[in-house]
Amino acid sequence: MILEQDRYTYRVTWSEEDDEHLGLCAEFPSLSWLANNPEDALQGIRQVVAEVVADLEANNEFVPEPMAVKQYSGKFLIRIPPEIHRRLALEAAEAGVSLNRLASAKLSQ
Repeated sequence: MILEQDRYTYRVTWSEEDDEHLGLCAEFPSLSWLANNPEDALQGIRQVVAEVVADLEANNEFVPEPMAVKQYSGKFLIRIPPEIHRRLALEAAEAGVSLNRLASAKLSQ
C-alpha cells in the first residue's frame, strides 16, 4: 500500500555489515529495509513509510513533511571557532568577495 502522494526522500545503499541493500528514508531516519536487490530495498522502505504514515495519521500524530515540498529560507546559523572565522574573513577579503559568498561557495563544493 504505497501512497500515491508519497514524496519522501529515499536512498538505497549497500550494507556491508548485512550483505544486503539497505533502503532508507531521510524524513524517517529510524526506519530501514534490507533486501537482496536495490529495487526490493526501495519498495520495502516505501511500504514501511506508508504504513507508519497511515498509523501516525490514524492516531492524529505528527507526520513529517516531505523535504521535497518544504520551503527553505536559504539562511542558517553556524557557529565556528573565532580563528576559523578570522581565517575565512581574510580569505574572503583577499578574494574580493563577501564572507557570505565565500562560505556559500565552500558549502556548495
